[in-house]
Amino acid sequence: MSFDPVNLGDLFDPAQNPGKIALIAADGTGGHREFTYAELYRRGSSLAAQIASRGLKRGARVALLGANSAEYLIAYFAIMRAGLVAVPVNTRQPEATIRFILEDAAAEFAFAERPVPSLPTEGFAAALTAPEAEFATVAPKPHEVAMVLYTSGSTGRPKGVALSHEGQLWALRTRHAPMIEPEQERVLVAAPLYHMNALFASKGALAAQATLVLLPRFTPESFIDAIGAFGVNALTSVPTMIARVIKEEARLAATDVSSVRRVQMGSAPQTQALWDGARRAFPGARVTSGYGTTEHGPATFGPHPDRIPTPDLSLGYPLPGTEVRLTGDGVLEVRCPALMEGYLNLPDVTARAFRDGWYHTGDVMRRDENGFYFFVGRGDDMFVCSGENIYPGQVEGMLERHPAIHQASVVPVADDERGQVPVAFIVLQPGAAATENEIKSFALANAAPVQHPRRVWFEAELPLTGTNKIDRRALAAEAALRISGRAG
Repeated sequence: MSFDPVNLGDLFDPAQNPGKIALIAADGTGGHREFTYAELYRRGSSLAAQIASRGLKRGARVALLGANSAEYLIAYFAIMRAGLVAVPVNTRQPEATIRFILEDAAAEFAFAERPVPSLPTEGFAAALTAPEAEFATVAPKPHEVAMVLYTSGSTGRPKGVALSHEGQLWALRTRHAPMIEPEQERVLVAAPLYHMNALFASKGALAAQATLVLLPRFTPESFIDAIGAFGVNALTSVPTMIARVIKEEARLAATDVSSVRRVQMGSAPQTQALWDGARRAFPGARVTSGYGTTEHGPATFGPHPDRIPTPDLSLGYPLPGTEVRLTGDGVLEVRCPALMEGYLNLPDVTARAFRDGWYHTGDVMRRDENGFYFFVGRGDDMFVCSGENIYPGQVEGMLERHPAIHQASVVPVADDERGQVPVAFIVLQPGAAATENEIKSFALANAAPVQHPRRVWFEAELPLTGTNKIDRRALAAEAALRISGRAG
């Protein structure tokens, strides 16, 4: 970041490359719109002025409910430039959950694709129709909150994570400092902007004066088509997105994807089989793994300072300014300037998340002799079988080494004798065949006996959450029904 903003909505200097294409907003069906850096800034200024004229007090929360679009990004930046707090909302959640988020955040206004009950609402078209106006971006105070992102709610109701301007700007500077000529990149984002993965990747591209290619939503077909149509050279994703892309062998073969130089996956566990598949699909690309949490951001790991090559599946080496340590149980704790200001309305939960200023991530890691960190499993996902700790990601990685398996998801089911036992949902490679006994035998031959799945079910695809992660809760519920014989 050659420009040095203090407000998260002010990521780039519009005078630096005013005519360069900042954003290509694709519609997923072949059409697209282009916005230069100058236009993107001008639209944001006009909308910020319009928002400010509504009389909202500084720090008021403004919700965003909609699919990825140029208008969404302009509104997101304009809210913060006006001294207000942006609250992106996952619109794929149940209506009751959305209502809870809006009430928990005390939202006073919303930009949305449809009216929001009991809340003043404006359509996203305002981002392009607001009267031309100059606006002096509000300078935030130390620790002033820029946005509130809600966690996925995998362990209960979503929690609002308050994130500051200075913390997120530090994360952007730190994360992109090791990159070589990021302004030369065309970065593809298709994950939803209400999630840290896509939102941070989008801001990173614009802060670096790169070109952001934005899809309204992810489908493997539109993702591949965008690569070919716009000469994309950097892919951002969660692992399930790449897993679905590499299954589209015919479309990949018919599309020029030779421009791709970097494939970044994050926000969920990955396997060697997935990395190998990504390399086959994009042979000119470097595959990397990103790591972060909503609570402390993705500026945690990067390249080794001694230029030691990063091993496959490693998250990397701690970045400058980020302190990390492992507890006795191997759980990662982090201390850095990007740490959240706290959970909204949950002081006790906030206090439990911090230990002497360190954020307790709940993610179990290991560290190798060169200081590289590797993800072992989410503490919340770990279960105990016959007294042994089982991390689903480790079992999935083993299963995906089977040549017939494209994707595996392992969840626990209750067992009277062993407490819980693993079962597996499997997606096969295109044209491949396998039996349940074959998969069980493979697992017994390649892992500890306690890890082998007691039941194996073959599926055409796995259910996903609104953030394109595998929906483990849905699979666990389905497994329980199938074991009990009550599945439909």
